[in-house]
This record gives sequence, structure tokens and C-alpha cells, in this order.
Amino acid sequence: MKKLNHIVRENFKGLLRVCLLGGCLTCVSPLGFSADSKAKAEVLSKDWLKVESQQGKCSMHFPNAAEHVAETMKIDEEGTELKYDAYISASEAETVFMLLIAQYPDFVDEQFAQMSLEAFLNGILTHGAGAQLLFADMILIQGHEGLDFFIRTGPNYFKGRALMVKNQLYLMAMECKVSDYDEKHYDKFVNSFLLGQ
Repeated sequence: MKKLNHIVRENFKGLLRVCLLGGCLTCVSPLGFSADSKAKAEVLSKDWLKVESQQGKCSMHFPNAAEHVAETMKIDEEGTELKYDAYISASEAETVFMLLIAQYPDFVDEQFAQMSLEAFLNGILTHGAGAQLLFADMILIQGHEGLDFFIRTGPNYFKGRALMVKNQLYLMAMECKVSDYDEKHYDKFVNSFLLGQ
């Protein structure tokens, strides 16, 4: 399994915190970090692997083996916690693919999905220095409200799809240099997402 280099991994840990800040958090401080291997991968083609997340009850295809990172964060002074699992894969073209599954506290209500998704996107834009929103559209994903978005920050693109299912946020995203952007790979990635029954 090809390991992500330390710099890419640290950048994505920072990005994960920024992404989670936008959803409905005001204070984030990490409590713990554990690399976990509960993802089951199966080869689909020469380069793409299917990863099944037991935690998120979903599956998705990645261009290479995905690293699994699990973390718990304290989100307020009362001890409320947010748990997330991230699956991260880098390709040879320095393109990074990720699936983030964040489990918010039970009081987060799916009825406010559109508002939560918009706040999530605003959090990314607010905390990303020089981030420019190219587009954002509300969509329906497997019966749940979702949001497609495309952001440019300097020489990089960050394109993704987010959806809320009950109190879980799913974020599928690709980050790459503008010159390395590949729409076919992005489409294959996000369209492979499948929620379990």
C-alpha cells in the first residue's frame, strides 16, 4: 500500500478540521487520533479500489489504496464530541481523494440539512485564505439533500460533494493542482459513493 507523505497527510488533517468547522462547530480541539484499518478494500480495475466503511455504512472507489484516519474532537466546553473517519488516497499526479464521514451529536437534525450544508461550505470558504467559489448546487443524492461545490484556492482546485444523513455528514472531495484536474476521475470517484441499507 502506497503511504501518503507526511506533508499531504498533515495538510488534510488541517483541511478536515476546517471542513468540520463549517458544519456547525465553533470550537475544535482534538482529543485523540488513531489510525485504524476497518476499511475493506477490493480491487475493481487496474488502479481503482473499492473501500467499504463499516463506521459510515457506505462504500466508495479510490484510485489507490486509501489510508483510514479516525479522530474524536471536543466541540464545546460541556464535553460534546464529534467523531469522524477519513479515507484518503493520493494518485501519482499529486491529486488527493478523500471521503470524510463525520458523526455529529444526536441533536443535529437532518431536517436542517440544507442549512447545515450551506454553513459547511461557508466554513470552508471563510477559513480558506483566498478561496474562490466557482459553483455550488443543491442536489438529491440517494434520497438525501446534498451539495456539489467547486472551489479554487490559488493554484489548486477543491471539488466535492457533501450530504447529510440523520446526524452524519459525508464529504467526498478531490484536491489537485489546476493543471492536473481530471473531470473523469472526479466523476468516477463521487459517483461510486453508495450508502448501505
